[in-house]
Amino acid sequence: MEFEPQRRRDAEVVEPSARHNEVSGTIVDAAYMVHRTLGPGLLESVYDQCLAAELKCRDLLVERQVGLPICYRNIQIDAGYRLDLLVEKLVVVEIKAIERLLPIHDAQLLTYLKLSGHRLGLLINFNVARIKDGVRRLVNS
Repeated sequence: MEFEPQRRRDAEVVEPSARHNEVSGTIVDAAYMVHRTLGPGLLESVYDQCLAAELKCRDLLVERQVGLPICYRNIQIDAGYRLDLLVEKLVVVEIKAIERLLPIHDAQLLTYLKLSGHRLGLLINFNVARIKDGVRRLVNS
């Protein structure tokens, strides 16, 4: 999966570590397996559970529905935001089962990355004919 690293103002390229890349590659491969097995058309919650199970079978640490509080003026607020999956405490995975991904979904994942302090996220839409058409990789610089 190709992506263009985001650039900081000082033109320094910010790229994820080799471990980030290894974990994200395993996640994409696992998503392919889940999609090949189940196909499109199911609920997001089904793909969430099945992808988590597939990743655990691959000996990765997977946390589901991780609470994401918001800090507003030094006050921590539980606004109900949840990361679908956090894999190896490195990669945030946002799962969708929708007709098509929109820019707002990218914005949602980027916001989750910024709020959580994580650098790498995958947006995976399982409601596609080919899973490679439903995967986006986003980097928080």
